[in-house]
Amino acid sequence: MLQVNNLTKAFGSGSNKLQVLKGVDMNIKQGEMVALMGPSGSGKSTLLNIIGGLLAGDGGSITLGDRTYGLKGPSGVVDVRRELVGWIFQDFHLLDNLTAADNVAMALELSGMSASEAEKAAVIALEKVGLGDRMHHIPDQLSGGQQQRVAIARAIAGNRPVLLADEPTGNLDIASGKEVLALFKELCHDKDNPISILMVTHDPDLASNADRMLLLNDGKTEASDIRSAWGLDDDTDQPVAEEIEKDSTLVLDESTDTESGEEV
Repeated sequence: MLQVNNLTKAFGSGSNKLQVLKGVDMNIKQGEMVALMGPSGSGKSTLLNIIGGLLAGDGGSITLGDRTYGLKGPSGVVDVRRELVGWIFQDFHLLDNLTAADNVAMALELSGMSASEAEKAAVIALEKVGLGDRMHHIPDQLSGGQQQRVAIARAIAGNRPVLLADEPTGNLDIASGKEVLALFKELCHDKDNPISILMVTHDPDLASNADRMLLLNDGKTEASDIRSAWGLDDDTDQPVAEEIEKDSTLVLDESTDTESGEEV
C-alpha cells in the first residue's frame, strides 16, 4: 500500500544545515495501523508531511498505490492530497460556524466533488464514525471526542486509502482517546474497504495497541516495542523495575489497616 525508500530531508544550509531524515525506509500494508514513535525533534512530523504531500523531500521516493512521488512541492502533488491521503491532526481544524456535515462536505467540494455528492458522502462518513445523530451540530455542541470523529469522517469521506494521524488523541481525555483508537481499528479491519493508518504518537498505550510500532531515531526508522521506544534496556532497567515493585507493595500495605485487615 505505502512504501518509503531512502527518504532524506535537511533544513538550512552550510554550517547550519540539519539533516533530519537520513534515509528512511518503511512500508505499510493495506488495513494495517502503524504507530510511529521517537524523541521530540526526531523528524516524525517531517516524515508525515512529505508522505502527505505537504513538503518536498530531498532524496528517495514514496510509492502509494500506483503513484510515486516525494521530491515535488505541494503544488506538484495535489492529487495525492485529494485522492490518496487523509489527515487527522491533534487540533481538529473544524470551522466553528459549520455543522459536522458541512465541515465534511466542504472538504469534499474543495477537492472537486459536486455539492450533492459531497453531502451524501458526508452523511455516509459521519454515520460510519458513529455521529449519525450529531451531523447537524456545530463544533461547540460536540465533545472533544466527537469533534475528532468529525475530523476522521472528513479524512475518510473521499475514500482515501491512507490516513496520517499526528498525535490524534493529544487533546482528548483518556476515555475519548480509547474511543478514537477503537474507531481506528474498525477502519483498518473494515471488510469492504480497509484503510491503512500511520500514526505519530507519544502515548505508549495508543502505540502498543497498533498492529506494529516503528521508532524514528537518528534519521532512520527501525522496528520497535514500547521499551525500546522509551529508551529502556531490559538488563540495565532491572533495578528500576524492582524499585517500582517495592513502591507498589508499599502502597498496598499502606492502604490496608494492619490490625483489622480492612481497607482504609
